[in-house]
Amino acid sequence: MADENGTTIRIESRGPDDTRKIGKAIGRRLMGGEVILLKGTLGAGKTTLVQGIARGLDIEGPVQSPSFVLERIHRGRLELRHLDLYRLTGAETMDAGLLSDMGEDDVTVIEWAERAEGLVQADLEVRIEKTSEEEGRSIFIEARNPAWQSLLVEVQSTC
Repeated sequence: MADENGTTIRIESRGPDDTRKIGKAIGRRLMGGEVILLKGTLGAGKTTLVQGIARGLDIEGPVQSPSFVLERIHRGRLELRHLDLYRLTGAETMDAGLLSDMGEDDVTVIEWAERAEGLVQADLEVRIEKTSEEEGRSIFIEARNPAWQSLLVEVQSTC
């Protein structure tokens, strides 16, 4: 997943609570302006990871998948723009204007990021894979932004 310019870590999750903990560790380190791409099969745990990111941003209340509404905005220490592109193609994503509102004062997390390939520059790319354990997941986090490469070590050490 990483090339010579990126760093990738792998963290094992035993279930949804672990996945949220990993997300929270990421969310605590967000400063605003970050774009995080999430990849994984249906039911892999993308929304569960976003729930943790939201807690790390001090966001209260439920965080649900925006599959049918495409975008949900949550407010905490920073604004979280949670996008789900499952139902869109790349062209439809651009037509909807979902990728044009990203700012320095918010964090944008995109589920089904494969549909935004080449349309957005990401700081982190997260790929979640189911393991042979019933609720187990392997979570691969790639830092594309050099500033995040050293922070990944911190995230990994807290999980």
